Amino acid sequence: MKPIRNTDSASGEWYIDTACINCGASRHVAPGLIVERNDKSVFVRQPATPEEQLDAWRAVLVCPTASVRSETKQPRPNAAIFPQQITSGVWRCGFNARSSFGAHSYFAARPEGNLLIDSPRYAAELVKWFDGAGGIAHILLSHRDDVADADKYARQFGARVWIHREDVSAAPYATDLLDDGSALSIAAGVRAIPVPGHTRGSVAYQLDDRVLFSGDSLAWSPRQQDLVAFRDACWYSWTALTESLGKLAAYRFEWLLPGHGWHAHLQAAEMNARLLALVARMRKD
Repeated sequence: MKPIRNTDSASGEWYIDTACINCGASRHVAPGLIVERNDKSVFVRQPATPEEQLDAWRAVLVCPTASVRSETKQPRPNAAIFPQQITSGVWRCGFNARSSFGAHSYFAARPEGNLLIDSPRYAAELVKWFDGAGGIAHILLSHRDDVADADKYARQFGARVWIHREDVSAAPYATDLLDDGSALSIAAGVRAIPVPGHTRGSVAYQLDDRVLFSGDSLAWSPRQQDLVAFRDACWYSWTALTESLGKLAAYRFEWLLPGHGWHAHLQAAEMNARLLALVARMRKD
């Protein structure tokens, strides 16, 4: 069926069709170009610079429903689109999967073996890039919702797959099961922290006391200019999530990289203070 242009998109070459599921992924990679309107993502204006053209292409490749389109065939920029470097040693994979409702996944380069945090859809372009970067030693799954094509990447690279025991039914091929309790060291500088709440088996992963991959347990809201948790998408227990995030405040991080929602970079002390304030608000709800 021919895609139907969402008429809320700005007139011009680029548009988003009506099949958009409002996962938000395109807005995260093309801020200022793509916004939310009437529960859909739309172009608020057309790309005006080479950098914005690149952002539009990132939106094309991140969209899980292939809803980001152009009226005529546009030349692909002669620049790296995905993976997209976020901070030193960490990239956003792109190629988000519909089965994960468009959740982001990440690649982290490590001397002891590279990490894939949650999974994108299986794409030859990513396989080639991962291979050139030294492959994948560990796939760290934050919870059952964002597994996507982790099994295919595990087979391709012979990777170990980590997931919490309570969510293992979503990844029966997992090689390593996490349990409740204290954080577990997976490799040098890599820590798994159980955070039950969004699902019973949700896990956050801390990298070098600097980066936290939070799955769907914690994110940044540009509208509120603050940390947020998703009560409307809390499938297990809001009370458990509140307590989990309270315990998470014991761990240092400057970068917050979620599956859904916006990422954030703050000084560690401010990140900690905002997390504690969020927990206090959640306890009043």
